[in-house]
Formats: sequence, C-alpha cells, structure tokens
Amino acid sequence: MMAHEFGDNRETIRQILVEDLGKRKVASRFVPRSLSDEQRHERVQYAKDVIKTARRNKNFLNSIVVEDETWCFRYDPTTKRRSAEWKSPASPKGKRVCLQKSKVKTVLVCFYDSKGIIHHEFVPEGKTVTGSFYLSVLQRLWKRIRRVRPEYSAPGRWLLLHDNATGSRGSCCTRIFGPKTSVRAQSSTLLP
Repeated sequence: MMAHEFGDNRETIRQILVEDLGKRKVASRFVPRSLSDEQRHERVQYAKDVIKTARRNKNFLNSIVVEDETWCFRYDPTTKRRSAEWKSPASPKGKRVCLQKSKVKTVLVCFYDSKGIIHHEFVPEGKTVTGSFYLSVLQRLWKRIRRVRPEYSAPGRWLLLHDNATGSRGSCCTRIFGPKTSVRAQSSTLLP
C-alpha cells in the first residue's frame, strides 16, 4: 500500500520503516469480548478459589469434567471397509474419492476430564442448544459417566465446568445432578 502510494518497492519501504525509523509491525490481539469490571473481578475471584481448592485437595483438578462446544464441518465418512467390494482378479481396481470439507457446519458438544473424552454428540442440523435440548444432553452424559467413570457416581466426587454457562444450563444441571453430585456452572474458564 505504501509502496504504491510513494512509487517505491516494498523492500525499500520496509527498510526505511524498520532500520531507519526503528518501527515494527505489531498485530492487535484478538479478544473474544469485552468484560466489565465486575465480570473481570468475578473471574479473578473464581480463579483464586480454584487455586486455593487445588492446593487443599491434590486430586481436585482430576475431578473436573469440562463441557465445551465448537463448530465443525460435517464429513461423509466413507471408510475403507465400507467401500470394499468382492471382485475377481481380472476386475479393475476400485476408486474411492477423498473426503472433502462439507459446506454444512454443525455444533459438537463435548465433555472431558483429565483422562480424556467422556461424552460427545453433534447438535442436529437446524437445532439450537436450548435448555430442554441441553437437559437431554446432560441426561445422556449422566448415563455415560456412570458407565465409563464409575468413580464419579458418588455425590460430590466431580465438578462440571461449563464454558460460558447460561442460567438455563445451570438449572438443567440442578435437575439432573442435584443430589447426585456437586455441580459448578461457571461462566468463566479455569485458565485465563
């Protein structure tokens, strides 16, 4: 842009800016959203509580189940086994098209702890994550936890950490896990 404006080549402009004027190109940092002073204070307090609890209970960080959502592209997983066919030795070799990224995006809801993924599911196309939908996800999560993490079955053995939890999610957690386990619906994450 400057090279075109001044009628010089880019390297000459760069040399003047960097070597002669001591300038450097700095990109601004991406911040997902601006926080109010109150929200910042809440996050700091929450982080301090987590650190204090982790110091008191050495197993604390291993008892956290994290929920997160992400957008991803949908693929058509034609696997090698699915595309296998019986052919005679004289038959031509079969061809399989490589997977291509779909234009359709979907939301993946994933729950994991320090040992790995506990439960995941894709939100059906056209469906939004409402309180009632999330309630059904939590019911399936609870069934899965009892099967793959039986040590979490006793009350108070694990905490559920939501990323950007809303009020409806918190009430869903209380309905599902209420007397069964301690649940923390928090709008902030463990790490800054």
